[in-house]
Amino acid sequence: MPEFLITADNRRIIHVDLDAFYAQIEMRDHPELRNLPLIISRDPTESNGRGVVATANYAARNLGVHSAMSAAEAKRLAPDAFFMRPDFQKYKMISQQIHHIFHQYTDKIEPIAFDEAYLDLTDSVLTGATLAAKIRHQILKETQLTSSIGVSYNKLLAKLASEFNKPNGVTVITKDNALDFLARLPIASFRGVGKKTQEKFAVLGVENGAQLRMIPQETLRAQFGKMGEHLFWQARGVHFGEVQWHRQRQSVGKEETFDQFVQTRDEVNLEFKKLAVGIVKIMKNKKLVGRTLNIKIRDSEFNTITRSVTQSVPFKLEAGSIVSVAQTIFDENMNTDFSIRLLGISLSNLQSSGFEEMTLF
Repeated sequence: MPEFLITADNRRIIHVDLDAFYAQIEMRDHPELRNLPLIISRDPTESNGRGVVATANYAARNLGVHSAMSAAEAKRLAPDAFFMRPDFQKYKMISQQIHHIFHQYTDKIEPIAFDEAYLDLTDSVLTGATLAAKIRHQILKETQLTSSIGVSYNKLLAKLASEFNKPNGVTVITKDNALDFLARLPIASFRGVGKKTQEKFAVLGVENGAQLRMIPQETLRAQFGKMGEHLFWQARGVHFGEVQWHRQRQSVGKEETFDQFVQTRDEVNLEFKKLAVGIVKIMKNKKLVGRTLNIKIRDSEFNTITRSVTQSVPFKLEAGSIVSVAQTIFDENMNTDFSIRLLGISLSNLQSSGFEEMTLF
């Protein structure tokens, strides 16, 4: 197998990331907070130390505060910061306003969260840099919010590009500069590399993409499992995932965000059981069944994995069956060391249970 995969990838993918989205909205709406460290979370002094940081402005980040940190730790790092409870309904409305802007350029949009999305603009006659500038300008004009945008020929590089020049920047990665860009990138910036993975790479003497590219594929796979395989191709800028814009809109699901991160497979299994019981109850009440089972995993560093399995016949409305599939997907995609802040399960490709009985008969 050749060490590098040659592709004719001529796509134009943009990743849009609103800068400290929740905090930026609150600073816009409350100008008196603009020069203060602002943390979007419950104040731990009012919640017996509980709560998790949703985001923080850059003044707070400069003090060491980051998303998914416990509110108590954020308070210790930034004792004079202003804590504000999140208003997700407001954030959702503003996100919809921003997506309306996206739709003026393309309908090939994959939303990742309220504050970020991938856009496939391959069909546009404009250059990627021009499109990024126009979208940034329009978001700022209509919402008074800044964004960072990455432009490249696949989703991986577009995401890395948007993170490279934050806040309020544009980075374009082309086929000519991709390998140089990745070579200089710190190992911590690669997708899926958390604190524990960084520690393992430090032992191996790997600090950047150039050094990562020197490690054989078999060694990475042996050291890091499936993640090692992903990192091998990341270091070479190879990613074939498409912008998922034809998504099944109708679904029934539940998800749970944890104040205390889930760190064992037994805990994961227990949480999957709780979610599955709730979904089965809703599906039976609505007299629905579904052929696609979707799993959502978000770790402590806000990396999100979504996976789905589709069957030719609907899934049995039994919590045990759903949990078994969910756990298998989890095991296939997560290393032995993990710290999970959110788990979700949903069923899509829905149809009435009466229709299921007719077709089976």
